[in-house]
Amino acid sequence: MPPPHRVVIVAFPGIELLDATGPAEVFSVASRVAGADRPGYLVRIATPDGGPVTTSSGVRLMADLAFDDVAGPIDTLLVSGAIELVDGGVEPVIDHQVTEWLRRAAPRARRTGSICAGAHLLAAAGLLDGRPATTHWLTAARLAAEHPGVRVDPDPIFIRDGRVWTCAGVTSGMDMALAMVAEDHGQDLALATARMMVMYVKRSGGQSQFSVPLSVQSAVRNDVRHSVRHSVRHSSDDRIDELRRWIGEHLTEDLSLEALAARTHLSTRHFTRLFHQRTSTTPAAYVEAARLEAARRLLEDTDRSLPEVAAASGLGSVETLHRVFRRRLGTTPAEYRRRF
Repeated sequence: MPPPHRVVIVAFPGIELLDATGPAEVFSVASRVAGADRPGYLVRIATPDGGPVTTSSGVRLMADLAFDDVAGPIDTLLVSGAIELVDGGVEPVIDHQVTEWLRRAAPRARRTGSICAGAHLLAAAGLLDGRPATTHWLTAARLAAEHPGVRVDPDPIFIRDGRVWTCAGVTSGMDMALAMVAEDHGQDLALATARMMVMYVKRSGGQSQFSVPLSVQSAVRNDVRHSVRHSVRHSSDDRIDELRRWIGEHLTEDLSLEALAARTHLSTRHFTRLFHQRTSTTPAAYVEAARLEAARRLLEDTDRSLPEVAAASGLGSVETLHRVFRRRLGTTPAEYRRRF
């Protein structure tokens, strides 16, 4: 029988504990479910010096190997992620010992992957250049801004591009590990492993289910960039900002392009250009995102019926509510309510 798949999980101080232990447990359960007739997985934790690391939860994680002790070919090389809260914001942690070692070790691996903010380390090592990638929705904009050569998609639970895999926040590392089990041994073993762990073998929808609307995030990020570039605000910016606040308070009113342009006393063409400059999105997309967020809050916090949610959020009909949820979140309103 072939030897087990050799999995090396990179850890360093401050990582999320589940980034390392979640995929490790998936591979361990898969090995037990597969039995002795199929090659399982041999998982090892590697740290820069081979010593234990303290995770973000305060739990110390013991290492099996130092980086210098990881010799020979690697089947699966995974890097955990870490984030810090700085001045009210979220900063991905870049450990330069890790990125330097990844540059050297990745060519020896059959496949390489990151969990959560670990994508920032792969990108810093140059391993995501020219590739699609994802990471936690909180740091996706940062990844895109700092690494323009990476095609960042903030919605998927995980992305595979050839031999390189990236995934979203912490628990998605387990989803990605299950997909790797399916690639190695087939869907039946992945399903049996998921059942053993009481997991979905494939989660429905993307991580935008768990975030604020991504188009609204984009507008907020653009506001921050704009305020940094311009110390003096222009009257047109103020008009757009005031309109956006008004939109949030009047979601059930006529928010067509013509109505919004008329409210700002601008032509539709000039209004559309100014709105896009200020928010990096179109008026129609912004309005839909704002209405979707209102619908999400109603589904999470109230027991109002779907027709009532559709009406109160400004989406109008249950049919439109379903269509927007499917297109933007990859799920249905009823399923979203059950989950959240």
